[in-house]
Amino acid sequence: MDAHALHLAMAALIGASFVAVSAYYMHRKTLTQLLEFAKTMDREREREDGGGEGDKSPQHFKKRRNYGRRKGSGSYRRLSASFPDVTAVSVAVCGDCEERLNNGTVYADVIPPGLPRLHTLPEGKSGGHAATTKRVGHLIRPTSPKSPVASASAFESVEGSDDEDNMTDNADLETMYIHTNGNANLPEQINANGEQMAIAPSSMIRSHSVSADLHGVQPDPVAADILRKEPEHETFVRLKISPTEMPSPDEAEVYCTMQVCLEMRRSYVFKEAVAPWEKEVISDPCTPKPNPNPFAYTPVGKSEHHFQMEDGVVHVYTNKDSQEKLFPIADATTFFTDLHYILKVIAAGNTRTLCHHRLNLLEQKFNLHLMLNADREFLAQKSAPHRDFYNVRKVDTHVHHSACMNQKHLLRFIKSKLRKEPDEVVIFRDGTYLTLKEVFESLDLTGYDLNVDLLDVHADKSTFHRFDKFNLKYNPCGQSRLREIFLKQDNLIQGRFLAELTKQVFSDLDTSKYQMAEYRISIYGRKQSEWDQLASWIVNNELYSENVVWLIQLPRLYNIYKEMGIVTSFQNILDNIFLPLFEVTVDPESHPQLHVFLKKVVGLDLVDDESKPERRPTKHMPTPAQWTNIFNPAFSYYAYYCYANLYTLNKLRESKGMTTIKFRPHSGEAGDIDHLAATFLTAHNIAHGINLRKSPVLQYLYYLAQIGLAMSPLSNNSLFLDYHRNPFPMFFLRGLNVSLSTDDPLQIHLTKEPLVEEYSIAASVWKLSSCDLCEIARNSVYQSGFSHALKSHWIGRGYYKRGPDGNDIHRTNVPHIRLEFRDTIWREEMQQVYLGKAIFPEDIDT
Repeated sequence: MDAHALHLAMAALIGASFVAVSAYYMHRKTLTQLLEFAKTMDREREREDGGGEGDKSPQHFKKRRNYGRRKGSGSYRRLSASFPDVTAVSVAVCGDCEERLNNGTVYADVIPPGLPRLHTLPEGKSGGHAATTKRVGHLIRPTSPKSPVASASAFESVEGSDDEDNMTDNADLETMYIHTNGNANLPEQINANGEQMAIAPSSMIRSHSVSADLHGVQPDPVAADILRKEPEHETFVRLKISPTEMPSPDEAEVYCTMQVCLEMRRSYVFKEAVAPWEKEVISDPCTPKPNPNPFAYTPVGKSEHHFQMEDGVVHVYTNKDSQEKLFPIADATTFFTDLHYILKVIAAGNTRTLCHHRLNLLEQKFNLHLMLNADREFLAQKSAPHRDFYNVRKVDTHVHHSACMNQKHLLRFIKSKLRKEPDEVVIFRDGTYLTLKEVFESLDLTGYDLNVDLLDVHADKSTFHRFDKFNLKYNPCGQSRLREIFLKQDNLIQGRFLAELTKQVFSDLDTSKYQMAEYRISIYGRKQSEWDQLASWIVNNELYSENVVWLIQLPRLYNIYKEMGIVTSFQNILDNIFLPLFEVTVDPESHPQLHVFLKKVVGLDLVDDESKPERRPTKHMPTPAQWTNIFNPAFSYYAYYCYANLYTLNKLRESKGMTTIKFRPHSGEAGDIDHLAATFLTAHNIAHGINLRKSPVLQYLYYLAQIGLAMSPLSNNSLFLDYHRNPFPMFFLRGLNVSLSTDDPLQIHLTKEPLVEEYSIAASVWKLSSCDLCEIARNSVYQSGFSHALKSHWIGRGYYKRGPDGNDIHRTNVPHIRLEFRDTIWREEMQQVYLGKAIFPEDIDT
């Protein structure tokens, strides 16, 4: 570049800089003059306002409306064109209007009749904030009932938040809401310093939020009452339709037999001597801190207890020399005698008629309740901040671990392993060890060939009433070797693939935050070492999640093991299942990993095809040692010996301060009604129970005892009962303790969230409301085996109390109205059955 061009460039740069600086100073001087002029105009208007305060007219307001800017906090703010300026509305000249204008409130005649009036505050006063500058007018800003902070965007996500982590007291929550009667401008609400005083929570309503520009709304008395517990009870339309006359002698006799049945159940079912809420008092409402080292073993000394198997039931003694049984239990003859009494009661015609009548009455009562109170329930739900169906806790109370993932998840995992670990030796077949790649080559498959259809694990029409074909769906691509590799923990690779797959499912649950699961994993009873193998698999692979607990399921496969020569009598199976549990309870150091694992085991289950024909047990059945034939014992035979050994085990574990295990079998999915009668006496809650529709007496007894039913309508639809015939909606209307569960997501469900899919389909088909779904979700937490601390955090610190006293709508999103109705109707039925002499415990049975 020559010197001339360089000089020209420098001259242009200097000239441009000079022009820019000159323009800046000229703009600044002009802006200063405009600001001074505006301030002068404001001072003149203030002097005019001060001199003619009592001489205002509509024309004065019309003149004021022409100013496009208003002063506030030392700056100028442009009025929004989207909201009405209520201080600028022209009204007729009258004495009443002048009085209202002087009081600082203007009623706009353009508001249609019947809508609440808009209120403003006097100049200089701010609703909810100290007035730092004098305002001429206030903008009306509508707020959402669920947005306690007016400045928050409606599109800001709060899905990851939790109100109990941020709010510790209902009183603090109440102070966020505005006074409903527009009393924020009354003298008694403002102290001598001109600061707004705290408003009593009893005078607030959640449906109107605090904003910088206060607007008062005439209260809806029903809404105001619903948001407070005591007045809510006043607005609740109660049903008083129970007959007041004394029952007939025939009805009284039936009620007496029902009393006997209920008292039988109380004598059988295990109940902790000290309730969990009495052992551990929860004072901190925050989220319980996760266990940093859940698999740490704390040495526990061996006790002097001595146990011995006698006629199929383990009995515990103080020591080897003692002859007195510490925990006596009803023998088999007594149980089968009581079972036959139950079967006799449910077969009586007059009992069936009366129970059918009472169940229909329960259903109609609920329908009438919805007609009268559905709007109030919906309003109460809308008024609960943050909480809705998606972020209330839901527990999958019945799901099998081997099928806990969906088919797409399993397909991705298989492809991933085939791509990343093709040379891993995974199986020993036909006298040779095979790698994963060789296994698929023997099947003439590649990773590219695999798809969901080829995997063929989803239940279809061919599985209906074919439990054998349904079980074959556990074999990916119809190959048992693939099931052994990917879905078994007792294999050549020690269950590593299944452990990794389980961790991925755990991760999905942790991400969802509000979904929990109780996975059922099998102990077969073929050998005693199964317990140690399972415990080591759990502990060594660190399979732990705060959202997961375990149940042990026992397949009823004695006849198969007998034919294979694995066992010689039914006693062998009982020994293999229960003796290791008593050993680890008496001496935890004998099985340290099993001791750690049992802390997360909450239940024992019985599984298999209930539709298989079986003989009804008699009062005098052979003992397990005498049961050496090839026929499988009846369901009730299994149920009694599992219950009796579990009862003794729980008594022993409770005496040593250990966790207990509840009896929660499959029952009533198919087969005889005897199954439901046996579990009525022995089980805490059951899975399925759809056969209760066939017995009104048992259905009524299950209602009175509030036995939990973990129902899986989609699973039933694939196996035994079409979806539209499922009794779930009828059970729910009548007040049975029902929850929704998935059973087998691998075979049944299509989405990544199978439990939400189950709720979604039920809500769509049966037209369940949000209140219904949240009540079902609350039931699932009650039925689950999660700890007292977690239940307190999930559904309220007083969850163990009956009725609305045990409900916290801020956690469950279930209105008190619904729970008071349920509790009231249940108490009326119990009084009816006990002929007016029912005694109600304060706490529920969990």
